[in-house]
Amino acid sequence: MSGFVEKPEPLQVPGLVHLHTGKVRELYRNEAGDLVMVASDRISAYDWVLPTEIPDKGRVLTRLSLWWFDQLADLIPNHIVSTELPPGAPADWAGRTVVCKSLRMVPVECVARGYLTGSGLAEYDVSRTVCGLALPEGLTDGSELPAPIFTPATKAEVGEHDENVSFEEAARQVGEETAAELREATLAVYARGRDIARERGIILADTKFEFGYDGDTLVIGDEVLTPDSSRFWPADQWQPGRAQPSYDKQFVRDWLTSAESGWDRRSEQPPPPLPQQVVDRTRAKYVEAYERLTGSSWA
Repeated sequence: MSGFVEKPEPLQVPGLVHLHTGKVRELYRNEAGDLVMVASDRISAYDWVLPTEIPDKGRVLTRLSLWWFDQLADLIPNHIVSTELPPGAPADWAGRTVVCKSLRMVPVECVARGYLTGSGLAEYDVSRTVCGLALPEGLTDGSELPAPIFTPATKAEVGEHDENVSFEEAARQVGEETAAELREATLAVYARGRDIARERGIILADTKFEFGYDGDTLVIGDEVLTPDSSRFWPADQWQPGRAQPSYDKQFVRDWLTSAESGWDRRSEQPPPPLPQQVVDRTRAKYVEAYERLTGSSWA
């Protein structure tokens, strides 16, 4: 079992039609046909959306994505139409809501990896490949790759794993030309994000993007280069051969797998609520990532 511990009931807002409840975001359509995306403070781990929220997380993700869209504007267009709050929307939506173009989304998670860890490391340990791409011997957890690689994945429902696939499989699903365009865009955006993060003392280990088409134009959508969609590591603490400290859900994962939580992730039981100190430390990590990357104070 996995999914939502407590699935929220979406708010009903005049003029908006609710379309989908995701792990973090609620998706609506307005009367003009645009999408309205609302980032909640929900957090997920081990395929569960937890019952405890992280204050300000939705606003951090939204504000950071908007900042990155500005940094990437010369590389690829994005889906943002407006950041104005829709008429009749609750005040709590302020700062966490964007109005977006309705794109023809490509059903592939576009992942770029510059360092070896996570599911890529698990595959490498077995076959010395990641998504079918051969890598040199001798790499360990946290090793920098000879060059960034494009490792697509199929998109999964809430509570299920995305599945890593080869470029050839992605091309079979979406077409050779589209897959090649996705690879080129993914690696270009990763390179820009990596270089900007590096200037700020942060390693962008890997990240995932979602793309869609506005007519014939490839557009980047959803969130971009946030702690939810990326692995950010402090460069001054990088040490290959071990798990790296990171700007994301590290405290949540560590607590859930500790004896203190009393939870067995292999069981069918949902995870317990998070203690306040884990909530506070996780919020601080999200805010720190925002401040270090943008150079702006969260307050």
